[in-house]
Amino acid sequence: MARGKRITLKNYGVIDPTSIDDYIAAGGYKAARKALSCKPVEIIDEMVKSSLRGRGGAGFSTGLKKKFTSEACLRCEQKYLVCNADEGEPGTFKDRIIMENDPHRLIEGMIIAAYAIGASKGFIYIRGEYYNSIRMLQEAIANASKKGFLCEDIFGSSFTTEIEIKLGAGSYLCGEELTLLESLEGKRGYPRIKPPFPAEKGLNGFPTLVNNVETLATIPAIIEYGAQWYNEIGTENSPGTKIFTVSGDVEKPGFFELELGVTLRELIYDFAGGIKDGKKLQAVLIGGAAGTFVDETVLDTPIGFDTLKEKGAVLGSGAVIVLGEDKSIPEVTGSILEFFKHESCGKCVPCRVGMTQLVNMIHKNNTLQKRKGSLLDELVAEADYMAKTSLCPLGQSPIIPLRSLQRYFADRF
Repeated sequence: MARGKRITLKNYGVIDPTSIDDYIAAGGYKAARKALSCKPVEIIDEMVKSSLRGRGGAGFSTGLKKKFTSEACLRCEQKYLVCNADEGEPGTFKDRIIMENDPHRLIEGMIIAAYAIGASKGFIYIRGEYYNSIRMLQEAIANASKKGFLCEDIFGSSFTTEIEIKLGAGSYLCGEELTLLESLEGKRGYPRIKPPFPAEKGLNGFPTLVNNVETLATIPAIIEYGAQWYNEIGTENSPGTKIFTVSGDVEKPGFFELELGVTLRELIYDFAGGIKDGKKLQAVLIGGAAGTFVDETVLDTPIGFDTLKEKGAVLGSGAVIVLGEDKSIPEVTGSILEFFKHESCGKCVPCRVGMTQLVNMIHKNNTLQKRKGSLLDELVAEADYMAKTSLCPLGQSPIIPLRSLQRYFADRF
């Protein structure tokens, strides 16, 4: 972490995460106090100018998302803020690091976001297996409430908001914002049809802003130091920092907050210590199961939302899974497809049947060698059909890693 650029994780290892007094002494809640002295529209404008893009995977403008929610219904009796902490993407654990090591930073970001859109109620939807994160957040919310930061007339303003924790039940699909809202309403975690989007009709039918943990935890720094300061970090089209979680065949797996624009080579060899046991790099899976495979030709490409797209890759959640030379890419692909099959809710036929078909196809390849050379094309064709006809992003996910395999590793199938 010493060589990284700490913004979201600036308090990591510096303060006692269970102490609100430590957080305040380190400058905590200063940004929230500043925000509530401004008009909500000024906060939204600053976020738009910062060009902060969602850190959950989609990379949509955080400021515009707030603007759409704020303007959706000017006279609505209720608006909601929902923090998506249902971190279920394989290889991703960045949100857990924030919640367990600096929970008040997330709470402060939520207060600012709630004020910007006029939400009097906020929820943290967190995966139920994150026991320590849940405990830390519960304690932090209780302490913030005692200090008067989650109550009526916060910091002497006329704004009132509160935050409640809701536990997920282990569904990967509930990481998708509309499915998450269904679960939050007490329904089965089935996807909704878009439009309408959450900004128009979200939780209980009211305008709702859904942001990722890392996104919300980045907001206090932008409000404190300004959009111009934030734009000077990272790259022109992808400003700021990103928390990368590196796992797989590396000497030092872990998490690293770095400026966007860093390369995969720097991330893997400088920060993560290189390939384990001195072996050669074969592939990198960026973004988790719903991410993309790349080879060594992409190692020196600056990491950003748009630069990776030019290489047929996605940044996604920032998960980086490294595969050494002795790993079987078809076996890894089979594991990914098995994961998708297991997590499919079964609501729509293309996904329910298609996932089973993909798994059957790749497993048959292990015994029917005569199919070798054509299997990947068949997988891509099936996944492409699913992507065009499935109801939610899960059915649209297999085509992403499969197309990247077709581009970089077609000779392995």
